Amino acid sequence: MRAVVVHGPGDLRIDERPDPVPGPGEVLLALEWGGICGSDVAYFKHGGSGTATLRHPLVLGHEVAGRIAGTGPGVSGLAAGRPVTVHPAELVGDGRLPDRLAGRTNLYPRVRYFGSAAFDPHTDGGFSEYRVVRAAQVRPLPEGVSTEQGALAEPLAVAMHAVRRAGAAGGLAGGAPDGRADDGRVTDGRAGDLRGRTVLVNGAGPIGSLVVAAAKHRGAATVIAADVSAASLAVARAMGADETVDVSDGTALPRDVELVFEASGAPAALGPVLRATAPGGTVVQVGNLPGAAVAAALGDLVTREITWIGSYRFVEEIDDALLAMRDGLDVSPVISHRFGLEEAARALATAADPASGSSKVMLRLGAAPGER
Repeated sequence: MRAVVVHGPGDLRIDERPDPVPGPGEVLLALEWGGICGSDVAYFKHGGSGTATLRHPLVLGHEVAGRIAGTGPGVSGLAAGRPVTVHPAELVGDGRLPDRLAGRTNLYPRVRYFGSAAFDPHTDGGFSEYRVVRAAQVRPLPEGVSTEQGALAEPLAVAMHAVRRAGAAGGLAGGAPDGRADDGRVTDGRAGDLRGRTVLVNGAGPIGSLVVAAAKHRGAATVIAADVSAASLAVARAMGADETVDVSDGTALPRDVELVFEASGAPAALGPVLRATAPGGTVVQVGNLPGAAVAAALGDLVTREITWIGSYRFVEEIDDALLAMRDGLDVSPVISHRFGLEEAARALATAADPASGSSKVMLRLGAAPGER
C-alpha cells in the first residue's frame, strides 16, 4: 500500500509499505479521505510538533475516514464495506485517572495518537491506503454522512469539546460542570447549551470555523468571528457566523462579550481577547499556545475576574460530532482544497502557506468501492 510518510523537515515521501493484516480485536480500514491538521504541517515543516520530535519516519494523519475492509478474530457487528471514521486516541496502560478527572481521558498522561511522534516507536497515522485499528476506535458514519465529511468528525469533536468546556465556568445549562453525567460519561443532552448567548470566536481557521458551527448547533443566538484573513472570515460566515470582524487593519474586537473562544493560538491576541471579554466572563482557550515563553498582555484576566479555561482535544465528542452531522450540521464549507494522495507534498505546502487562502485541505487516500 501507499502511505504519506515524513522522514524529516521538508522530507515527505509516498512510501510503499506492506498491506496490514488485522489481529484479534482489530479492524482493517480501506481509507478514503484525510484532513490535514496543523500538527501534520509542523512535522512536515519542522520535523516535530510541540514537544514531539521525529526520531523515525512517521505516517501522518489523524483526521481520516473510509470503509471496513476486514476484521480480525473476536470482532463482531462491524461489517465489511461499512463507512466509518476513527477515534485516533489509544490509552497506554490501565487507563486509571484520579477521581477529579473521572471521564476526562483526554488528560490521561500516556495517550498514543494517530500520526504522533510523542512515543518511540512513533504512532503511525492514517494517511495511507489501509490502516489497522482497534475495534473500539471505530465509529460508524450515520446514514447520509459521506466519508469526506466523516474525516472532519475529529476536528469537529475538538470544537464541540471546547463548547462543552464553556460549561466548566458554570452558568450554562447542563448537568455536571464539564458537561458530563455523574459517572463521567459524555452526555449529548444540554451540556454546553449556548441558547440565547452571544459568542465571540477569535481565529477563523478550520478549528475556529468549526467552533462557530458547534456554537450555533448548541443554540448560540449570535456568533461573531474575528480574524486577520478575509478568506477565513468567509469560511466562518459559511459555517454560521452572524457577524465577522477583520482585525488586520487594527479594528478592535467587540467589547463586553460574556463568552469568548480563543482559537488563533497567537500570544499577541491574548490581550485584545481578554479586553473584549466582559467582566466576570469566560474565555475558552482552544487554539494551541506555544510551549515556550512568550510576551502577552494578561492584566485584564485579574482586573475583570475573567475565567480562562483550557480545552484539549476531546473525549467522546466525536460521537456528538457525528450526530450533529447526521442532523444537518454541514462541515463542507470548511474544505478549501482537495488533493490526491500522490500530491501530498503539495497539499501540505498549501495548508502551510498563509497566502494560499486555505482552510481545511483534504487528501483523497483511496477510491470508494463504486469508483475503483
